[in-house]
Amino acid sequence: MKIIQLDVESMEYEPIEPEIQIYEKIERKAVHVKDALLLLISIEKGDTEAYASRALKEAMDFAEKQRIKSIVLYPFAHLSTNLEEPQRALNLFDYMAKEAEKGKLKVYRSPFGWNKRLSYSGKGHPLAEMFRSYGEEAKGAAKKTARKIDTSVVKKSDFVGLPETDHRIIGERLNLFSFQEVSPGMVYWHANGFIIYNELVKSLREKLERDGYIEISTPVLANTALFHVSGHLEHYKNNMFLIDSENAELGMKPMNCPATMLVYKSRKWSYRELPVRFSIFDRLYRNEISGALTGLFRVREISMDDAHLFVTDDQIESEITRMIGLVDELYAMLGFKYEAYVSTMPDSHLGDEKLWEKATSALKNALKANKIKFGIKEKEGAFYGPKIEFDLTDSMGRKWTCATIQVDYQLPRRFELEYTGEDGKQHTPVVLHRAIYGSLERFIGILTEHYQGKFPTWLAPIQARVLSISEQANNYAEEIYEKLKEGKIRVELDVSDKTLDYKIRDGQTQKIPYLIILGKRELEGNKISVRNRAGKQKMGLELNEFISSIKKEIAERSVEQSL
Repeated sequence: MKIIQLDVESMEYEPIEPEIQIYEKIERKAVHVKDALLLLISIEKGDTEAYASRALKEAMDFAEKQRIKSIVLYPFAHLSTNLEEPQRALNLFDYMAKEAEKGKLKVYRSPFGWNKRLSYSGKGHPLAEMFRSYGEEAKGAAKKTARKIDTSVVKKSDFVGLPETDHRIIGERLNLFSFQEVSPGMVYWHANGFIIYNELVKSLREKLERDGYIEISTPVLANTALFHVSGHLEHYKNNMFLIDSENAELGMKPMNCPATMLVYKSRKWSYRELPVRFSIFDRLYRNEISGALTGLFRVREISMDDAHLFVTDDQIESEITRMIGLVDELYAMLGFKYEAYVSTMPDSHLGDEKLWEKATSALKNALKANKIKFGIKEKEGAFYGPKIEFDLTDSMGRKWTCATIQVDYQLPRRFELEYTGEDGKQHTPVVLHRAIYGSLERFIGILTEHYQGKFPTWLAPIQARVLSISEQANNYAEEIYEKLKEGKIRVELDVSDKTLDYKIRDGQTQKIPYLIILGKRELEGNKISVRNRAGKQKMGLELNEFISSIKKEIAERSVEQSL
């Protein structure tokens, strides 16, 4: 049995028509539910009432903690390829509905066997979306399948049918990345795509070094005792990759926070050394259900531009102001505008409400001090603290939440972190969690669609291509190519006998910012002609003039072309 559990603000489903022979007889009408726990359920071969009871108990325990009033049971066959026979599945679904009705929640039952229209508005806290799997039979079947793998499955994922604007199509055409069936939900970065990845990291690292961050790295595997202390084992276990090794259970880290706490705890700290700003770019692993994987937007191997700042109470507001400045700087560099929101204390939360009020006030005061208008997302903070969410708008008008700043009084207490105060006594620091890009994979997916592959020159995998349009200019083209390489420009050389129109068209298809066109006239005048991506052309330029111009554009990380 596989279940996606969604904590939703509201949802609506409407039966359209029966899609299998065995279906429930119901009245066709739309059903609207507010503040509900939505369970998308796939019933698999071998599932039992015991699995169903366990699944319902965990879901209803969660609902009680979150003070959710309603639960929606929604048959959802798309989570599995090992589905039970329809009549048996319907019988088990009937059982689940009856068991759920014994609880304190109001139960809504979406009809079995129907094609339905579904829409929902999800909540934003860390536990709002979880995948759960029940039953040893499914594990056994997966292991048997794994033993049968042969070379026929070692192939790329198929992107047929996606729109031309989709980042997966653009990524394939520009040779940025691929997805392979042997590593579902994990990105194979090609050289061109990894240039973009590294340039984004480089641009942020420069600013972090300037702002006094210390970069660390921690192991990908840890005994699950670590995640028990942090609370992730309780709240996130079904989304973790777990490994048994020598009678110990190890987990691949889904978040950087727990291990970073151990780095802080490895030595003693004085108030004079705070704030301590740790940055980390480690890979994280989350066992997302295969049906939810969506290119770079939803992956199992994730790289976060994470940071955790250990501060005193009176440093919270000033550090948040510094982080807002970093968001402003990086988003402006990429041509993004954003809207800010403060997500407040959810009904189910850890800690004293007075600390929540203090933390929330610090977030609001920092935004006000920076003259940033902000909205409120009521009760959408993390269970351990409130946060600022920065929703950027891309070129297609879509909004994405990428940057977040969170105030956390809870993890430092769970890990018993301390620093020596001015009074000589031990005090507990406050932890500020922050990310600017968020998931680098997801952010690159957003950028790819935002620019439609026409990346700013500083991000473009190939920044210039030298085109010779006559055989007698080939040697001259090679000289120009070498001088651009010496100038640290990412450049390609084309001295093939293809036509100029073909070469220009190919350069445009590859979204290359600058094409340098060399023929007999340029050779005789020891000059170059340059065509930019918009089709604007300048003839008779000095090479040094062009190199100076493009290097300035790259150094400033401009989103506009200089020629």
